[in-house]
Amino acid sequence: MTDGDSHFSQDTFAFLAGLAASNNRQWFMDNKQRYEDEVRTPAINFIEAMAPKLERISKHFIASGKKSGGSLMRVYRDVRFSRDKTPYKDNIGIQFRHALGRDAHAPGYYVHISVDRCFVGAGAWRPDADVLAKIRRAMDDNARAWKKARDDMGFQRTYYLAGESLKRPPRGYAKDHPLIEVLKRKDFIGISEVSNDDVLRGGFVDNVAGRFTSAGPYMRFLCRALGVGF
Repeated sequence: MTDGDSHFSQDTFAFLAGLAASNNRQWFMDNKQRYEDEVRTPAINFIEAMAPKLERISKHFIASGKKSGGSLMRVYRDVRFSRDKTPYKDNIGIQFRHALGRDAHAPGYYVHISVDRCFVGAGAWRPDADVLAKIRRAMDDNARAWKKARDDMGFQRTYYLAGESLKRPPRGYAKDHPLIEVLKRKDFIGISEVSNDDVLRGGFVDNVAGRFTSAGPYMRFLCRALGVGF
């Protein structure tokens, strides 16, 4: 398969739809080979095809095709603190994390594929308190640099900011601060929607790489805020 082809197929979406409808251990075990053939293998092939393209964007982000501990996120849900006790994720989650990031909360790139919604993400999702404080401080200290990153034409054309925000200003910031709405954010993630047809269409790797490139100014700001390379 060449980079011009899609690594995913209608069978991928059929498996995800079946898992959503029958999210239990017996169904998954009965269909485990389908998971390997229609989800995990195509996803790993996609990750490996993304690796050289991601390296041209930034050498600091990892595209790892390892079956365990790589860029493909686990299909098993962590149900310990969730009301939803279904054991499996009915989506494909692929994260290209920063080499210095220990988890998904560090700045990174993300690809989400499910029957109901597919999208590309870039930024920091649910950063811990220290990371959040550093990002807010960077915005406060250099509002011009933040606005330049946020208002970059490529980023604006491709992404919108998503996630949750505080209801009140964070500690240390006045309610009339000119950037108060963005400083109240708990997530600094840009979302770029893609269609199921985009995922199936030839050139999906190039499509995603182009969207990652468009997030460059935004990601560079976040990385500088945290003192890591971009």
